[in-house]
Amino acid sequence: MHKLMILFERSGDSLDVETRWSNEFVKRAEAMPGLRRVSVSRVAGGPSGEVDLHMVHEFYFDDLQALQRALASPEGQIAGKALMSFAAEHVTLCFAEHMEEARGEG
Repeated sequence: MHKLMILFERSGDSLDVETRWSNEFVKRAEAMPGLRRVSVSRVAGGPSGEVDLHMVHEFYFDDLQALQRALASPEGQIAGKALMSFAAEHVTLCFAEHMEEARGEG
């Protein structure tokens, strides 16, 4: 499995960026073909205290080719343009191979 990770930096206008992310980006991005799972995390800090990240939005696909096809699709292009219209200075995008194992009970 591969994922697209969108890392939103903490900034003075994080609330505005998050509002626009919710209203202008999420629905478009979640329409990308081949999308298997979505995860959103609001960063609370780290072991040493505050960190420069505000939020992480992850999009999971079967493999790297499916991820790349999704980004190249009309839905992916529309979502990307929407994201860059309000967050270009506040986001980092990266691809990651994802492996996951359940641990413990339940």
